[in-house]
Amino acid sequence: MTTPPDARGIRGHPGYAPGAGAGYAPGAGGDVFRILHVCTGNVCRSPMAERLTRLGLVRRLGDGAAGMLVESAGTWGHEGAPMEAHAAAVLAEYGADPSGFTGRELLDDHVIDADLVLTATLDHRSQVISMGHAAGLRTFTLKEFTRLVRAIDTATLPEGSVTERARALVRAAAALRGWLLAPSPDADEVSDPYGAPISYFRSIGAEIHDALEPTVTALTGVAATVQT
Repeated sequence: MTTPPDARGIRGHPGYAPGAGAGYAPGAGGDVFRILHVCTGNVCRSPMAERLTRLGLVRRLGDGAAGMLVESAGTWGHEGAPMEAHAAAVLAEYGADPSGFTGRELLDDHVIDADLVLTATLDHRSQVISMGHAAGLRTFTLKEFTRLVRAIDTATLPEGSVTERARALVRAAAALRGWLLAPSPDADEVSDPYGAPISYFRSIGAEIHDALEPTVTALTGVAATVQT
């Protein structure tokens, strides 16, 4: 598929304090932190990201993962469509549950409600931001967010609830965006495996998994445990 035509908290950079993002308006989640993954059709990349994020949260937080809601949608979403079979197979290989998924088209309400929007590509990010709703400061590509999170000293994040910590992390990442640039134009993107063999789905699943691991750890403050 193709898409349509001063930093305290930064390691080594003095001046930004997490939580100080002026004008940041989080989603309407209240005590629930809402993560929205976005790709094109909502049948390959964003479903894999959604279910791998859920898995990572449960492994770190157990029942506490109920305070973080993870969803997905597509800019050209296949409303009601099942997840691609190869995507479901890759999720199962990671121990994630692909069952019960149905695709949906990205709507304004999805963006309004989200505290953090993670997209597959820069085009998807631009499309989300163009919808308005003050989405610019809480919308990143997945790999971009991971790259920024790696530069944040998580010891400077608040020690309150997981939702407070996660919102502070989003503000910190937004403040870093202009300071830390991607090494190449495509470094922050996840390619579309739609129509490819399962071997390519596995490589894309690995990219998504590897980007999510440090991100979910930073959001929760809980390191991943080795699964046997």
